[in-house]
Amino acid sequence: MPARIPEDEHWRAGRLVAGLDEVGRGALAGPVAVAVVVLPPGDHPFRDSKTLTPKARERLAEETKRIALGWALGWASSREVDERGVVAATRLAAYRALRRLGQDPDLLITDYLPLELPYPVLALPQADEKSPTVAAASILAKVARDRLMLALDARFPGYGFAKNKGYGTREHLEALDRLGPTPLHRRRFAPVARVKLL
Repeated sequence: MPARIPEDEHWRAGRLVAGLDEVGRGALAGPVAVAVVVLPPGDHPFRDSKTLTPKARERLAEETKRIALGWALGWASSREVDERGVVAATRLAAYRALRRLGQDPDLLITDYLPLELPYPVLALPQADEKSPTVAAASILAKVARDRLMLALDARFPGYGFAKNKGYGTREHLEALDRLGPTPLHRRRFAPVARVKLL
C-alpha cells in the first residue's frame, strides 16, 4: 500500500493543491529560484530533485509541465539576497512565482517556508520528500536555475558555474581568491565578503 501523501485528503475533497519549493539559497552566486506547481490528483513519479540525476530531472521537468494544471517560476537576484537577506529574498521569489501562477489554490504546501497568503499554507519539513507536488516544484526550480547558471558560466568564465551552480566548491573558492567576485556574487555571504576585504 503506497504511503499517504499530504495532498490525498485535499484531492479527495476536490481541492486545488499547489506545491512550492526553492533552489539556490545556499549558493555564493546567482539568484534564488522558486517554482510553484499545481498537479491533478493522481499517482505521480516526482521526488526530491536532489535525489535525481540531471537527465532524470530534465525528463521529469518536461513531464511536470505537460501534466500540471498550472506552474510558474519566481526569482530573487543576488543583489536582493544581499539587500534583504536570503530568507526574505526567498519569500520574495515565492510571491513572484505565485503571482505568475495566475490562480489561487485552495492549499499551498511549501518546504518549510511560511508565507502570508489569503489561503492555507502547509509549511512541512522535508516536504520535497513527502509531497509529489512540492517535489515537482523542486525539479522545475532546479532545472531552471541550472540552465541559467550554465548560461552565466559563458558570461563569467573561470568560476565553474556550469558545474558548481554558484555553490562554494573548492574550485569556486579558489577562483574567488584569484579573480575576485562578479556581479552575480552575494557580497554579504562570508566567503565573498572575505575576498572583498583582502
